[in-house]
Amino acid sequence: MALQDQTAVVAVGSRARASTIASRWESGYRRAVLLADLAIIVVALRIGLVLTDGSLAGHVPGAIAGITALVLLACMAVSRVWEQRVLGQGAEEFRRLGNALLAAAFVLGLTALAMDVGYFRPWVFGVLPATGLCLATTRYAMRRVLHAQRRQGRYMHPVLVAGSLDEVADLVDRTHRERHNGWSVTGVCIPGGTSEGRPMAVRDVPVVGGLPDVPALVGGGDYRIVAVAPAAHWNRQQLRELAWALEGSPAELVVAPALMEVTGPRLHVDPVYGLTLLRVSQPSFTGIRWVLKSVVDRFAALLVLVVVTPVLLAVVLAIKLNDGGPVLFRQHRVGKAGQKFPMLKFRTMVVDAEWRRRELEHVNEGAGLLFKVRADPRVTRVGGMLRRYSLDELPQLINVLAGHMSMVGPRPPLPTEVEQYGYDARRRLLVKPGLTGLWQVSGRSDLSWEETVRLDLRYVENWSFAMDAVILWKTLGAVLRGHGAY
Repeated sequence: MALQDQTAVVAVGSRARASTIASRWESGYRRAVLLADLAIIVVALRIGLVLTDGSLAGHVPGAIAGITALVLLACMAVSRVWEQRVLGQGAEEFRRLGNALLAAAFVLGLTALAMDVGYFRPWVFGVLPATGLCLATTRYAMRRVLHAQRRQGRYMHPVLVAGSLDEVADLVDRTHRERHNGWSVTGVCIPGGTSEGRPMAVRDVPVVGGLPDVPALVGGGDYRIVAVAPAAHWNRQQLRELAWALEGSPAELVVAPALMEVTGPRLHVDPVYGLTLLRVSQPSFTGIRWVLKSVVDRFAALLVLVVVTPVLLAVVLAIKLNDGGPVLFRQHRVGKAGQKFPMLKFRTMVVDAEWRRRELEHVNEGAGLLFKVRADPRVTRVGGMLRRYSLDELPQLINVLAGHMSMVGPRPPLPTEVEQYGYDARRRLLVKPGLTGLWQVSGRSDLSWEETVRLDLRYVENWSFAMDAVILWKTLGAVLRGHGAY
């Protein structure tokens, strides 16, 4: 049956089963987020009312709190912070929340300026930011609970993936690696479908049909998401007819671009000559944004150094008392544009560790070009503890201050590793290496070499301040768990 002939069938079948395919947990989670937001706003504004009451003599404090609440809720509604599609995954949820808070602060500030009154000042510069912090923290905590459930196979979206065999397999692999996004691929469609000579499953996911069968399969009501991977057999007309077929159904159409690792601000959708084109802008590694990143890096490194000074002194004392050897370990690494620099770490191994490495080459467990031994006999008792919680990396804050490294970036490689780099891995050298990065929050030494390179390139291609903030936030959890640290 042709695509256009199946459109009506899909629409009728999908609408009939819309109430069953739309998982109850989705509306329940959305309702929970909404109620939590309302509770936080009420409590935060009530506390703000108590704290500012003494400074509002002659005015009606309750009216100010009410105006603030109404403005904030209106801005949140306009920014669509409760849209089901963005809840529980990605940075879009927090971006919209931030936009709503900025809009509310702007409206209240403009109101105060127009009325020539100053009693809104503590609400704009105190109560609103505190409320926003509480809202973001609560949403993040709810998201963590949701992601924990998803890693156990609960609260997942049933997904149908259609496309070429290789691209379908790649997309299925990605969903297995990142289950917290909530995709559970339960069926795939490939060119040729279930005809003789074609595989009956892709990565243990059954092949349920060919590309022309997608609308009818979705019409059965068993899928929440239809993901179309790149395929030479798809043309523009077929994709458009598929989108029409899904209208009115709870199934969402997702089209994966050929450039899967390019995301964020580099992607732009432009209508040209009646066509919808995906424009990919070139990555930029210079300019004011990178200057600001360098300034922020150095300021943050200095601030962290001041805060953790007692920890640094305790580590120095522990290393000295352990074996009396040097406290710091210097090793040449390769930075931006291939420039070598001496990277600093607290020494975690015996003094002659580099010489003894040759004895352990036969038990190397590192992926690809990396040398790692899970139970390395060269690691000292104190060094094992430092490695587990990444305390040995703290001296690299000095490298950040010196401009050799960044707070967030790709893993700093050894010169011997760089000599064996392919063209793709060399793109990691377009930016400064980082004290932490996507590799740090995604498994560290447990990652394969290909996965490490993929994560580093994702950072290089799509860097933003928001990405740095998310990685820094996740680093704290990764360090406390100690996964992949050895």
